[in-house]
Amino acid sequence: MIVHTPKRLHFGLIDPTAILGRRFGALGISLENGYEIRVVPSDKFEIHAHGEDVSTIKEAIRKMNLHFNTGTDYIIEVKKSIPRHIGLGSTTQLMLAVGISLAKLNNINIPIERLARVLGRGKNGAIGIYSFAYGGFIIDGGVKEGIPPLIFREKFPSEWRFLLITPEAKAGLDEKEEKPIMEQIRGSRDTAMEISHRILLGLLPALKEKNIKEFGSHLTAIQKLVGKHFELYQGGEFREDVEIAIEFLSEKTYGYGQSSWGPTVYGLILKGEAQKLMIEAHDYMKDHGIKAKIEIGIPRNHGAEVIGENTFLQRIINHVAGE
Repeated sequence: MIVHTPKRLHFGLIDPTAILGRRFGALGISLENGYEIRVVPSDKFEIHAHGEDVSTIKEAIRKMNLHFNTGTDYIIEVKKSIPRHIGLGSTTQLMLAVGISLAKLNNINIPIERLARVLGRGKNGAIGIYSFAYGGFIIDGGVKEGIPPLIFREKFPSEWRFLLITPEAKAGLDEKEEKPIMEQIRGSRDTAMEISHRILLGLLPALKEKNIKEFGSHLTAIQKLVGKHFELYQGGEFREDVEIAIEFLSEKTYGYGQSSWGPTVYGLILKGEAQKLMIEAHDYMKDHGIKAKIEIGIPRNHGAEVIGENTFLQRIINHVAGE
């Protein structure tokens, strides 16, 4: 079983105050080039991965076995990965990739929301979950009971891209580190109302009309408003250590922001501008003495790809090879 996942940009949380009974609410976009993993049933347990990916895979296997008795004898290989804790949603994509593989190998038909809940995902938002399932631009309906519902999903225009800049800076908060913040943050009613207004009558109409300038303008405004919820925890609307990258994006792109806790920041651009802006961004960061990874984020309008293999044949091959 081979699984190719998206990665995602997180555009922020709408309402930490829960004034209408639902907390948070999130929006974001799926991008190409996430994880590629291979899962094969075996008579032993092996993981071929690095760093935190190993412990994440073990946790996913443990939870699937606990709930569905799927066993633990698999060979799992991470052939391509998402860097951890830089704002691209690595944990959810890897957990779901392992979970869906074990479910399919054991003929378990399970809705994505239940699978996510079993794996402990979706506690604060479901952008990663629905990116895995469907791709595209996504808004979830906030936390109340269970996984936040998908309330909006739209294909992203094929000519739009994101310029991604990830400075060599401190990693974003992991789930353990962010937990006390997410439990205590309340935000502002007025800020939440303005974010909601801009989404409903700004961002979404611009997306439907494929107006990149208007979409980018509202996206920037929303990101700055989202930053007000978190400025006490990250030093401002955006992290202090990504300010140089944000300055470049504010001058060169149609809209910009910080994905989750960063340090990845992004700017909305057109496909035809990508190569030129990558070079300019590289020179700009170098001139300011900052090392950074710079790449183009390609929107992905479909979910994870799950490709079945002949597992019986694989068992024979493994046995003959003495693995």
